[in-house]
Amino acid sequence: MEGFRIPLGDWIESGVDWITDNLEWLLDLISLVVRWLVDTLTDALVATPFVLTVLVAALLSWLVRSWQMGVGTLVTFTLIAAMDVWEPAMQTLALVLIAALVAVVISIPVGIWSARNATVRAVVKPVLDFMQTMPAYVYLIPAIVFFSIGVVPGVIATMIFALPPGVRMTELGIRGVDAETVEAAHAFGATPGQILRGVQLPLAVPTIMAGVNQVIMLALSMAVIAGIAGADGLGKNVVEAISTINIAKGVENGLGVVFLAVFLDRVTAALGNPADYRSSLLGMLRRRRATQRATTTADEIAREKASPRRTPVPTGA
Repeated sequence: MEGFRIPLGDWIESGVDWITDNLEWLLDLISLVVRWLVDTLTDALVATPFVLTVLVAALLSWLVRSWQMGVGTLVTFTLIAAMDVWEPAMQTLALVLIAALVAVVISIPVGIWSARNATVRAVVKPVLDFMQTMPAYVYLIPAIVFFSIGVVPGVIATMIFALPPGVRMTELGIRGVDAETVEAAHAFGATPGQILRGVQLPLAVPTIMAGVNQVIMLALSMAVIAGIAGADGLGKNVVEAISTINIAKGVENGLGVVFLAVFLDRVTAALGNPADYRSSLLGMLRRRRATQRATTTADEIAREKASPRRTPVPTGA
């Protein structure tokens, strides 16, 4: 087939050029908002004393997971500060949180829509397949063209890369709700919106939170690659370490990524299934309340048995 070629790449390049020329105002607005969000969160995290941040992270780990996780978070976050990568770690954390938040805000409504509409599902599924099979580095090309070098293309590429699992898991959770439960709600006269809010979403929360967990993990993995686009953080330091063959710098920043990943993974996983973690602070509080309620109920039953109500004596007419 010599001489035969479909110039698909040229067509896409022409489309990118058209967007750059005609939607510059929209790209500038997106860039302004994203940069403000990331810079504001980064400044807040960096300005907070690291001791306070470490204690809050450890307390959060104990609150939702276990005291062992709290101790582990205390040790690993202290190690991040001791390796002198605290500031880039907070820059990476800010990038990941903003990108994951935007991805979740987009993916959950799309997943709900896809679960409730077969036509939308037929359109969304191949798009998600395409997004998940596309090499991660490719997302940086249009992001850099649209938003130049810096944190904004890193956030945009990270958000797009991390979005598919949120859509898939939300759809799976909604469609996985027992059909008999939904039919019972219909029988009681509930509207589709009431069924979604009162039945499907509450029952689908564990699956949706598993999707949120995957979104955050993919965002963190892409945030390292985003360092190639000039996004400040651990990823940029890893790229510099590779280019200069600096083993020490690469190991220290790589460990920072690992520690952040473990913390985010364990915390978000615990939020999806809080009842599974009985050693968490919330689990202990729930058991204490359950014990108090049981004790109160037993005392009431004992009092009723000790002083039973007398039946009224019938009087003659």
